[in-house]
Amino acid sequence: MATTVVKDKAHPTNQESQPTADENPTPITLNLEQIHALLPHRYPFALVDRIIDYVPGKQAVGLKNVTFNEPHFQGHFPGRPIMPGVLIVEAMAQVGGIVLTQMPGVNGLCMFAGIDKVRFRRPVVPGDQLVITTELLSVRGLKFGKMQAKAEVDGQLVCEGTLMFSVVE
Repeated sequence: MATTVVKDKAHPTNQESQPTADENPTPITLNLEQIHALLPHRYPFALVDRIIDYVPGKQAVGLKNVTFNEPHFQGHFPGRPIMPGVLIVEAMAQVGGIVLTQMPGVNGLCMFAGIDKVRFRRPVVPGDQLVITTELLSVRGLKFGKMQAKAEVDGQLVCEGTLMFSVVE
Protein backbone atom coordinates (compact mmCIF):
# COMPACT_ATOMS: atom_id res chain seq x y z
CA MET A 1 0.00 0.00 0.00
CA ALA A 2 1.43 3.35 -1.01
CA THR A 3 0.10 6.76 -0.11
CA THR A 4 0.71 10.45 -0.49
CA VAL A 5 -0.20 12.88 2.26
CA VAL A 6 -2.71 15.51 1.15
CA LYS A 7 -4.11 18.09 3.52
CA ASP A 8 -7.57 19.46 2.64
CA LYS A 9 -9.09 22.41 4.49
CA ALA A 10 -12.57 20.96 3.92
CA HIS A 11 -11.45 17.83 5.78
CA PRO A 12 -9.28 18.82 8.73
CA THR A 13 -6.63 16.26 9.58
CA ASN A 14 -4.34 17.91 12.10
CA GLN A 15 -4.49 17.55 15.86
CA GLU A 16 -5.72 21.12 16.41
CA SER A 17 -8.86 20.49 14.33
CA GLN A 18 -10.00 17.43 16.27
CA PRO A 19 -13.18 18.04 18.23
CA THR A 20 -13.17 17.76 21.97
CA ALA A 21 -15.08 14.98 23.72
CA ASP A 22 -17.81 17.50 24.62
CA GLU A 23 -18.61 18.32 20.99
CA ASN A 24 -20.91 16.25 18.77
CA PRO A 25 -19.07 16.57 15.45
CA THR A 26 -20.49 15.84 12.02
CA PRO A 27 -18.67 12.79 10.63
CA ILE A 28 -15.94 13.66 8.14
CA THR A 29 -16.63 11.96 4.82
CA LEU A 30 -14.44 11.56 1.75
CA ASN A 31 -15.65 10.93 -1.79
CA LEU A 32 -13.80 8.93 -4.42
CA GLU A 33 -11.84 11.92 -5.75
CA GLN A 34 -10.64 12.80 -2.25
CA ILE A 35 -9.64 9.18 -1.61
CA HIS A 36 -7.66 9.16 -4.87
CA ALA A 37 -5.85 12.29 -3.69
CA LEU A 38 -4.75 10.39 -0.55
CA LEU A 39 -4.07 6.87 -1.87
CA PRO A 40 -2.16 5.96 -5.05
CA HIS A 41 -4.28 2.87 -5.83
CA ARG A 42 -6.15 2.89 -9.13
CA TYR A 43 -8.32 0.44 -11.06
CA PRO A 44 -8.35 -2.47 -10.68
CA PHE A 45 -6.71 -2.17 -7.26
CA ALA A 46 -8.57 0.81 -5.79
CA LEU A 47 -10.83 -0.96 -3.30
CA VAL A 48 -12.45 1.90 -1.35
CA ASP A 49 -15.41 3.78 -2.83
CA ARG A 50 -16.17 6.19 0.02
CA ILE A 51 -15.14 7.06 3.55
CA ILE A 52 -18.30 7.64 5.57
CA ASP A 53 -16.77 8.43 8.97
CA TYR A 54 -13.22 9.61 9.54
CA VAL A 55 -11.78 10.64 12.88
CA PRO A 56 -8.27 12.02 12.29
CA GLY A 57 -5.57 10.04 14.06
CA LYS A 58 -8.04 7.45 15.32
CA GLN A 59 -10.26 5.58 12.88
CA ALA A 60 -12.06 5.45 9.55
CA VAL A 61 -15.11 3.67 8.21
CA GLY A 62 -15.14 3.02 4.48
CA LEU A 63 -17.39 1.43 1.88
CA LYS A 64 -16.53 -0.99 -0.90
CA ASN A 65 -19.35 -1.75 -3.33
CA VAL A 66 -18.76 -5.23 -4.72
CA THR A 67 -19.84 -5.57 -8.36
CA PHE A 68 -19.78 -8.43 -10.82
CA ASN A 69 -17.77 -6.28 -13.25
CA GLU A 70 -14.59 -6.59 -11.16
CA PRO A 71 -11.91 -8.57 -13.02
CA HIS A 72 -11.19 -11.16 -10.30
CA PHE A 73 -14.72 -12.58 -10.53
CA GLN A 74 -14.00 -13.91 -14.00
CA GLY A 75 -11.78 -16.62 -12.51
CA HIS A 76 -12.75 -16.65 -8.79
CA PHE A 77 -14.89 -18.67 -9.32
CA PRO A 78 -16.68 -19.26 -12.67
CA GLY A 79 -20.34 -19.82 -11.89
CA ARG A 80 -19.88 -18.89 -8.21
CA PRO A 81 -18.20 -15.49 -7.87
CA ILE A 82 -16.56 -14.91 -4.46
CA MET A 83 -14.35 -11.93 -3.58
CA PRO A 84 -10.85 -13.21 -2.77
CA GLY A 85 -9.93 -12.87 0.91
CA VAL A 86 -6.67 -11.17 0.06
CA LEU A 87 -8.65 -8.35 -1.61
CA ILE A 88 -10.88 -7.98 1.45
CA VAL A 89 -7.74 -7.57 3.56
CA GLU A 90 -6.32 -5.09 1.03
CA ALA A 91 -9.55 -3.06 1.17
CA MET A 92 -9.23 -2.96 4.98
CA ALA A 93 -5.62 -1.80 4.58
CA GLN A 94 -6.61 0.97 2.19
CA VAL A 95 -9.16 2.31 4.69
CA GLY A 96 -6.41 2.10 7.34
CA GLY A 97 -4.11 3.99 4.98
CA ILE A 98 -6.44 6.97 5.13
CA VAL A 99 -5.90 7.17 8.90
CA LEU A 100 -2.15 6.53 8.95
CA THR A 101 -1.08 8.76 6.07
CA GLN A 102 -2.98 11.76 7.41
CA MET A 103 -1.20 11.76 10.76
CA PRO A 104 1.08 14.78 11.16
CA GLY A 105 4.69 13.82 10.54
CA VAL A 106 3.97 10.60 8.64
CA ASN A 107 5.61 10.96 5.23
CA GLY A 108 6.40 8.31 2.68
CA LEU A 109 5.07 5.11 1.24
CA CYS A 110 2.92 3.06 3.64
CA MET A 111 3.35 -0.66 3.09
CA PHE A 112 2.14 -3.82 4.78
CA ALA A 113 4.56 -5.01 7.44
CA GLY A 114 2.35 -7.86 8.65
CA ILE A 115 -1.10 -9.19 9.31
CA ASP A 116 -2.13 -11.11 12.42
CA LYS A 117 -5.18 -13.03 13.55
CA VAL A 118 -7.05 -12.53 10.28
CA ARG A 119 -10.21 -14.61 10.12
CA PHE A 120 -12.81 -14.89 7.38
CA ARG A 121 -16.37 -15.50 8.55
CA ARG A 122 -18.49 -15.58 5.38
CA PRO A 123 -18.10 -15.14 1.62
CA VAL A 124 -18.43 -11.77 -0.08
CA VAL A 125 -20.29 -11.86 -3.40
CA PRO A 126 -21.33 -9.37 -6.09
CA GLY A 127 -24.06 -7.08 -4.81
CA ASP A 128 -22.61 -6.94 -1.29
CA GLN A 129 -21.42 -3.71 0.25
CA LEU A 130 -18.43 -4.06 2.56
CA VAL A 131 -18.46 -1.69 5.52
CA ILE A 132 -14.85 -1.54 6.68
CA THR A 133 -13.80 -0.12 10.04
CA THR A 134 -10.16 0.46 10.97
CA GLU A 135 -8.99 1.72 14.33
CA LEU A 136 -5.46 2.91 14.99
CA LEU A 137 -3.93 0.96 17.88
CA SER A 138 -0.41 2.41 17.91
CA VAL A 139 2.25 4.33 16.00
CA ARG A 140 5.96 4.00 16.72
CA GLY A 141 8.35 6.73 15.67
CA LEU A 142 6.04 7.73 12.80
CA LYS A 143 7.54 4.73 10.94
CA PHE A 144 5.33 1.83 12.06
CA GLY A 145 1.60 1.60 12.62
CA LYS A 146 -0.75 -1.04 13.95
CA MET A 147 -4.52 -1.15 13.33
CA GLN A 148 -7.47 -3.30 14.20
CA ALA A 149 -9.72 -3.82 11.19
CA LYS A 150 -13.01 -5.48 10.42
CA ALA A 151 -15.28 -5.80 7.40
CA GLU A 152 -19.02 -6.39 7.58
CA VAL A 153 -21.86 -7.00 5.12
CA ASP A 154 -25.40 -6.26 6.28
CA GLY A 155 -24.18 -6.12 9.88
CA GLN A 156 -22.57 -9.58 9.67
CA LEU A 157 -18.84 -9.90 10.30
CA VAL A 158 -17.01 -10.98 7.15
CA CYS A 159 -13.36 -10.53 8.12
CA GLU A 160 -11.31 -9.17 11.02
CA GLY A 161 -7.67 -8.90 11.94
CA THR A 162 -4.72 -6.77 12.98
CA LEU A 163 -2.78 -4.94 10.26
CA MET A 164 0.77 -3.63 10.61
CA PHE A 165 2.27 -0.94 8.38
CA SER A 166 5.75 0.38 7.73
CA VAL A 167 6.40 3.86 6.36
CA VAL A 168 9.15 3.77 3.75
CA GLU A 169 10.73 6.96 2.39
